[in-house]
Amino acid sequence: MLETLRRVSDHMSRHPFFAPGALRNGHLMTLFASLRPRRWRIGSIPVESREFEPEPGVRVLAYCHWQEIRLNRPTVIIIHGLEGSADARYVIGTAEKMWARGLNVIRYNVRSCGGTERLSPTLYHSGLTSDIRALLEELRERDGLENLIVVGFSMGGNQALKLAGELGENGALLLRGVCAISPAIDLEASSVAIGRRENWLYQENFVRSLKASLRRKAAIFPDRYDVEVLRGVRTLRDFDDLVTAPSFGFRDAVDYYTRSSSQPLIPAIRIPTLIIHAQDDPFIPVEPLTDRSISANRSIVLVMPEHGGHVAFVGKRDSGEDRCWAENRAAAFCSLIS
Repeated sequence: MLETLRRVSDHMSRHPFFAPGALRNGHLMTLFASLRPRRWRIGSIPVESREFEPEPGVRVLAYCHWQEIRLNRPTVIIIHGLEGSADARYVIGTAEKMWARGLNVIRYNVRSCGGTERLSPTLYHSGLTSDIRALLEELRERDGLENLIVVGFSMGGNQALKLAGELGENGALLLRGVCAISPAIDLEASSVAIGRRENWLYQENFVRSLKASLRRKAAIFPDRYDVEVLRGVRTLRDFDDLVTAPSFGFRDAVDYYTRSSSQPLIPAIRIPTLIIHAQDDPFIPVEPLTDRSISANRSIVLVMPEHGGHVAFVGKRDSGEDRCWAENRAAAFCSLIS
């Protein structure tokens, strides 16, 4: 494994991130990446819509892009961020790059996301790893796919790292490796950061989306959810206190954040792992990643560019690549460890 990680580290050193001068601001970079026009080729790639059942009565939907001989190829499962979906821009962009490298790709909708509210009576949360673990186990046992890699963005990055930490010494029995981009590894710190005045736009968008998601859920399962609780929701912490925590048996938002953050488990990771996080990420703090217990883990390659924003990293063009630096690095990582 150490030789594999050396190759990954060498690759990252040869391809550093260079932010254009106008985008050397975390807010501008984040907003620009979310709004700039992009052209997709995903429509020309064969796709299978497939439902997985991680537990009785719960189904999740994934879009599987299989290479012609799937058993001979590594399979990458991509997890989106909070209130995202398998159709998020960064998910599609990463999927196209993985496919071009000859990898199988699975664009995974987290439970109840991506218009799948009817598939499960329950919600999701940022530390929910049981669904993705069940998906991986099914791919190995039913499909015979052994070379499995998880790539997670933001919330999905936290889930990916948390799962790898939970698996610990047994990680290699299920996963070849993990890549996390802009991961929210300390949910309490992220809650504080997004509550700052300068981050009101992000918080407002998340809260509005979460409220709409709960209303859709309540319309389908009226006996299970009471939308009146949303009257008390103004912030993400409010939503987690009043909705997320009680839905999953957490005492309150603080208990949820503590038990669902990947940071305490990252030192236990024993599979090749790449973590990319910008120092100027506007609402996911980089400081938790500077903990000595993480940097001392020899299974992890940690890259923290000065600029890059949140799940953005629109850089200067590299030879043969588009400007989506983190997507390209994730694809290269998956090829290098396969």
